[in-house]
Amino acid sequence: MTSSFWLILLAVLAYGLVHSLLASLTIKAQTRQLIGSMTDRWYRLGFNIIAVVTLLPILLLPLLLADEKIYAIPLPWVIISVVIQLLAVMVLLIGLWQTGIFSFLGLRQAFQLGDPPPTHMVTDGLYRYIRHPLYTAGLVFIWLLPVLTWNLLAINIGLTVYILIGIKFEERKLLREFGDSYTEYRRRTPMLIPGLVIPHINHKS
Repeated sequence: MTSSFWLILLAVLAYGLVHSLLASLTIKAQTRQLIGSMTDRWYRLGFNIIAVVTLLPILLLPLLLADEKIYAIPLPWVIISVVIQLLAVMVLLIGLWQTGIFSFLGLRQAFQLGDPPPTHMVTDGLYRYIRHPLYTAGLVFIWLLPVLTWNLLAINIGLTVYILIGIKFEERKLLREFGDSYTEYRRRTPMLIPGLVIPHINHKS
């Protein structure tokens, strides 16, 4: 294990912490108090820009710091792993299309005239089988990289921890927004793995 492993892991976890705080309802409410109703229009786009700008330097760290290879998937298995990665990218794109890619990016909120359409729960398509297909696709993609180094392992571990913690915060927001409808959806629909439903303890969020 290289010394850069811990530096990269710490950087990813710090990124995840800041990203989760910015995504919280509390920070958004505080921002609304500061700049008013414009928050609803620009917050999502600004959030995504900050997320990308702060993530790019972290993704460059594996290239800039000393590293060692852990393994490389040999033929023919590497072909299978790449095909599964491509399928994961397709799932990601389909999931974004279902939820509205322009809304996800914040472009609709920022540039569409008039009030946005009411938010609704998406439970069909991919969301019929898992609650978070975008996260599932992302995890499959990063863990099937054809070559894994210690630096990439640090990024994978950090992103996985961030995703799992982020899901908990996201589901609390969804429970607040949709109440019993989301509770019932969560009861019958797996979180990340199709067919794997883990019972939840219901509580007030």
